[in-house]
Amino acid sequence: MGAALSHIAFFGHNVADAAVRRRAVAFMRAGHQVTGYMMHRDKPLNPDWPNHDLGQSYDNAYLHRLAAIRSGAKRALLHIDELRQADLIYARNLDMLACAQLVRRKAGLNQPLVFECLDIHKRLTTPGPTSHALRRLEAYLLRSTALVVCSSPAFFRSYFERHHPGNYRPYLLENRFIEGDTFPPRPSRPSSDSMPAGVLRIGWFGNLRCRRSLELMKRLAQRFPDNVSIDLRGYPAPNVFPDFENEIAPFPAIRYGGRYHAPGDLQALYSGVDIQWAGDFHEAGANSVWLLPNRLYEGSYFATPLICPAQTETARWITENGGGFVVNAPVEQSVPELVAKLLANPQALTEQVGRLLAMDRSLLVEGPEETQRLIDAALAEN
Repeated sequence: MGAALSHIAFFGHNVADAAVRRRAVAFMRAGHQVTGYMMHRDKPLNPDWPNHDLGQSYDNAYLHRLAAIRSGAKRALLHIDELRQADLIYARNLDMLACAQLVRRKAGLNQPLVFECLDIHKRLTTPGPTSHALRRLEAYLLRSTALVVCSSPAFFRSYFERHHPGNYRPYLLENRFIEGDTFPPRPSRPSSDSMPAGVLRIGWFGNLRCRRSLELMKRLAQRFPDNVSIDLRGYPAPNVFPDFENEIAPFPAIRYGGRYHAPGDLQALYSGVDIQWAGDFHEAGANSVWLLPNRLYEGSYFATPLICPAQTETARWITENGGGFVVNAPVEQSVPELVAKLLANPQALTEQVGRLLAMDRSLLVEGPEETQRLIDAALAEN
């Protein structure tokens, strides 16, 4: 059944989002047609697949996003004939699951509906009436899904099994690179300038949304002003860092290089540092503990070891597979201690780089056969 699939209607919350692009590319690399029904955050753009714009949405503007679900559904219904031709409906995040289900109900569609969840938002986990109401909505929507796709097993263990037992079919698919996408081969050996020589180069890349992590970077810059350089790249969340660049300006060891594009910029990004910070306390005790972040796979692919806090799913992954350092709480004490040890003994870092270079590629790259298994699983009950 899966081999005959040709058309996936993909409902995405942001056409420019790297995770949305990665999944669309995976479907296309596996030989399937993708039509997007996607919102945009900044300005509309033309992705690598046919796309119907569902309007603009905004970060953290939750009331607007509720209205955007209805307006997006109305826009999608303008393409009802095309939607009827789809074999599968795929929805990235809870907003778009609601939008896709609304379209599905109003149009009388019966294709399998897949929900992809890469984060559990704090509004679903913070005690109170809002989270209770959202979980009731989520439970209603889950009953219509063929699969729930998550990027970390901890999302199933710690959230879905607790709040929605027996109400969904789980499918684990980690945030790996996609085979055939535009990224270079893995390094075969360390580059000549990749080991510390009196200066340890630390990277913090991605969605920069964690106040505690930035304070940790400042602490390192103060303690090791001549022996540490810290490169920050990505998107500083304005609700967390309203004046990000001015805030780091007093710290010469910290440099912010702006946003980057994945996967095209990743090789240069990771080859420019010796080690990366992979901790996140933005949603401590919940999403931050459960997730397996993109930087885990990106850094491991390009042989850049990680530092991450203990008692997290990332720490479990590193303990199982190697390629990094797990630090105990409080990180404000343990990370500077680790940095001092690495400056004194670079061989410890060299050993972790070697483990990454020897790591099985399948841990870091999703092949088309795995994408096909996802599609086959979604269609199995149809």
